[in-house]
Amino acid sequence: MRAHTKALILALSLGFATSTLAVTAAEAHSGTRYRVKICSKTKGGKGTVIGGLTGGTLGAAVAGGGNKTEGAVLGGVVGAIAGNQIAKKKKCHYEYRYRR
Repeated sequence: MRAHTKALILALSLGFATSTLAVTAAEAHSGTRYRVKICSKTKGGKGTVIGGLTGGTLGAAVAGGGNKTEGAVLGGVVGAIAGNQIAKKKKCHYEYRYRR
């Protein structure tokens, strides 16, 4: 009789432990699963410098009639603005989250 009682207690203990784990695992992921888009932007500082230098050089080379200084300044400003906008990058990734 004792062997049957021990086997019954062991079976009930294992059943209880298994059901507890199953309920805990189900509660961990219960709720609605949804996807979140997370984005970050770079500032574009290097692009501003490179664009300004390149624009200034090209502006001085293209300017005619002895206006090399004005061409360099105008080319540098336009190049810096363009370089900044080009260098800004938007990096995005998706994450899954759960709502209860």
